[in-house]
Amino acid sequence: MSINKKSTIVSAVLVSSVLLSGCGLFGSGGKEKLDPPQAVTYTDDEASITEETTGVEKENAGDEEAVTETIQTELYLINKDGLVVPQTLELPKTESVATQALEYLVKDGKVTEMLPNDFMAVLPAETKLNIDIKDKVATVDFSKEFKDYQAEDEMKILQSVTWTLTQFDSIEKVKFQLNGNELKEMPVNGTPIGDSYSRENGINLDTTDVADITNTRPVTVYYMGGNEGAYYYVPITKRVSNKDANNLTAVVNELVKGPNYASNLETDFLTDVKLLDEPKIENGKVTLNFNEAVYSNFEEKMISQHLLTALVLSLTEQKDIESVAVTVNGKAELVDESGEKLTEPVTRPEKVNTGSF
Repeated sequence: MSINKKSTIVSAVLVSSVLLSGCGLFGSGGKEKLDPPQAVTYTDDEASITEETTGVEKENAGDEEAVTETIQTELYLINKDGLVVPQTLELPKTESVATQALEYLVKDGKVTEMLPNDFMAVLPAETKLNIDIKDKVATVDFSKEFKDYQAEDEMKILQSVTWTLTQFDSIEKVKFQLNGNELKEMPVNGTPIGDSYSRENGINLDTTDVADITNTRPVTVYYMGGNEGAYYYVPITKRVSNKDANNLTAVVNELVKGPNYASNLETDFLTDVKLLDEPKIENGKVTLNFNEAVYSNFEEKMISQHLLTALVLSLTEQKDIESVAVTVNGKAELVDESGEKLTEPVTRPEKVNTGSF
């Protein structure tokens, strides 16, 4: 079963069912999952829903019962440290999920009462927008209010809009317009956009300790932000040396190396974690063979859920990687924190930072 790393929509279910399924970290049978499976429907001209939704919220009003259908949507918001972070929120059902997602990025707008603690929206207040989607390119036309931002927020806006839209299968690239006029660069600080912007441009760019950027390439890895009991995962694009030709090895090395000290991010990888072999890829599955330092509990051969999640999120950012299998000294004898054996490859969560970890 191929798992896409972009947004999908679950068939309508009762709230109780959503909550119960959201508590499980793995599916039953087949590939193990980091959250429940979901289904999606799109059209060429707009990311949209037909008959499906992520959930149903019910409110009792006298003798009548009001039902609100909702969709789980990743919004790339700004945390207290200025990092662009996906947060999955339940938004009202709509036929234009891409347009709605961006509308919920506007400051002082619809998202205000839903914002997680220490997070804020990124688009200037009162910004209006229209989206046209064709051949997997979303052209977003912003109103004049779009340019009412501070120069230091320019990259955050570019990344937030791009990563929010490219969660949808119908969108791979984003074009920017202001009052109908194409933007080749951002209007305040002149950040180049080119013909379009995509995930390949990166997110939360970290060039710390990179002396010669021309001999490097970008990889995106996930570290932990937030606090104990309320951790979330933050994508960081780092530059790795071209001398290391294997992107998967480079990703693991960056996870072990850890985040920039000044970032307030964390990793569950110990510094002595090592790959014993080159990653093996077969039909979208990558198998990684680690030394015993990967265990969070050596006696029980347990692997940290945070380590596993960060590993899977990071590796499935790579093209054609759909699932991750982990072995230690060549043996698949690991268990997760609930004591379940990890006998099957683990797929990417359908949504990032849903609050179910």
